[in-house]
Amino acid sequence: MPESSPDIRKVIGLIRSQAPPHHFEFSDPFRVLITTMLSHRTKDEVTDYAARELFEKYKTPKDLAYADVKEIEALIRKVGFYTVKAKRIKQVAGIIVNMPGSKVPNTIEELTSLPGVGRKTANVVLADSFGIPAIAVDTHVQRISRRIGWSNSDNPEETESKLRKLIPEELWLGLNPALVEFGKKICRPIGPKCDLCRVNMYCRYYRSLTKKKSKEDAVLSKAETKKKYIL
Repeated sequence: MPESSPDIRKVIGLIRSQAPPHHFEFSDPFRVLITTMLSHRTKDEVTDYAARELFEKYKTPKDLAYADVKEIEALIRKVGFYTVKAKRIKQVAGIIVNMPGSKVPNTIEELTSLPGVGRKTANVVLADSFGIPAIAVDTHVQRISRRIGWSNSDNPEETESKLRKLIPEELWLGLNPALVEFGKKICRPIGPKCDLCRVNMYCRYYRSLTKKKSKEDAVLSKAETKKKYIL
């Protein structure tokens, strides 16, 4: 736990108190899996629109498995890397069709064995669809974790490992959505609203800003004093 930080439960509680409700477009494991695959390097609203278009035409894993790749591309072309993603989601759909009951697996090992599915995507599916405690580390979680001081790593898997040790398992469910919304509203990538943040007193990033400002103020004050004497 970061130096001078209170109980991690309190910090997460404060974050949740400032996080708007998270919009879940889907809850079905297959749709959550495919939507999360689409979301890489893409804004949420673009991802959700593309996913709605895709599932309006292809309603089941079998439908998607037998779809024409070019038609998939046309439906998701607004998402980043859509040509690669179209091939991957068709491939994944084909694999799932051949699984028992054509069901998405519910273990991290099976999910990450699917083409194009990393730990972040797998953890989103586990937590948001199956209700299995997991911590998905996306760009928001990575940024907030580094700023607060929960992790010093730029590697999402290392950050996930640190968070799993730091945060009690009973707090894992809903953590990613809360941090995502907190990251959009308060701890933004550019122009974070540190003065409004309820956890700023426990945040390493905010302490560094405060320390820097104090030094700048001291230099300015010294310069003003020197100017008076010169005049």
